[in-house]
Amino acid sequence: MSLAAHLEQLGRPLVDEQLEHPTVQGIAQGDLDEAVFRSWLEQDYLFLHDYVRVFSRLAWQAPAAHLGDLVDLAHATFHDELELHRSLSSSFAADLDGAKKGPACAAYTSFLLDSAAVYADGLAALYPCMWGYSTLGRLLAEDPPSDPRYRRWIDTYADPAFADLTTRIAQMIDESDAAPATAERLFLEGMRHELAFWDVPT
Repeated sequence: MSLAAHLEQLGRPLVDEQLEHPTVQGIAQGDLDEAVFRSWLEQDYLFLHDYVRVFSRLAWQAPAAHLGDLVDLAHATFHDELELHRSLSSSFAADLDGAKKGPACAAYTSFLLDSAAVYADGLAALYPCMWGYSTLGRLLAEDPPSDPRYRRWIDTYADPAFADLTTRIAQMIDESDAAPATAERLFLEGMRHELAFWDVPT
């Protein structure tokens, strides 16, 4: 089993925990309190700006074969994901530019930026976000909500193009010189941050 596949195996129970979280349940059913999603949207908008910095920091260290992959990932995050947030912001009255990081967002971005100081560590630390959202999107898309706003969010992460980006990270992990024990520790810590991120500040 490849290292990335092993990490996914370890992470699946934590994805199941996310699926049971009230915020994710509300998105899945299309009846999430708009104030909760507004707060999540603002926090994730701030998170994604630092996520682009993580990809950029890793790109500086990447082998030539994967420099383009990381540039593509940074580009997709900066343009596609952030545009999704901007386009949803008006219907939820979100103040993206005026938002401040809550504790979960600050802790998660600090963890990712610190981990990205070492190429293999950074890949393992960020994989929960890429793989986790791709998995959540795919599962939630099996029975999507009628609310078009929440359905659009799900469709973004269920998109095969997003799954392809996730596959690129898996390949980079498998080709890196990651120590399995360190990769496991960072991956599981990232998964815990993912779960905590759904507890949005109110």
